[in-house]
Amino acid sequence: MSGNGTHRILVAKPGLDGHDRGAKVVARALRDAGFEVIYTGLRQTPEQIVAAAVQEDVAGIGLSILSGAHNKLLPEIVRLLGEQEAADVLVFAGGIIPEQDIGPLKSAGIDEIFLPGTSTQKIVEYLRQRLDRAA
Repeated sequence: MSGNGTHRILVAKPGLDGHDRGAKVVARALRDAGFEVIYTGLRQTPEQIVAAAVQEDVAGIGLSILSGAHNKLLPEIVRLLGEQEAADVLVFAGGIIPEQDIGPLKSAGIDEIFLPGTSTQKIVEYLRQRLDRAA
């Protein structure tokens, strides 16, 4: 957590997915709600995302994924966070993720998954609740 009492959140687009409108909408909503947001941009590798999260000392990582590679990329990010002694970073995701993949992803360490149509207010409330409890 940064010194001014706000939580830092990294918003990232793992993989080769070239659409970031949803990620930008969430990043803007989090910023408007008082979070400090770092947006890494498109086509980030798990290694780049984790390196940025560690460097920026974030409380959470929001991953937006539409490419279908979620079962490989999201658990890899959680694994790399553990290797970097940053397993306490909250990882949440949104995008096109089939219902049957949600359980296994949560078992792999993804804290919450937001499907298309989730209100940004619900994401803000979730983060406030989870991060304020952890602080």
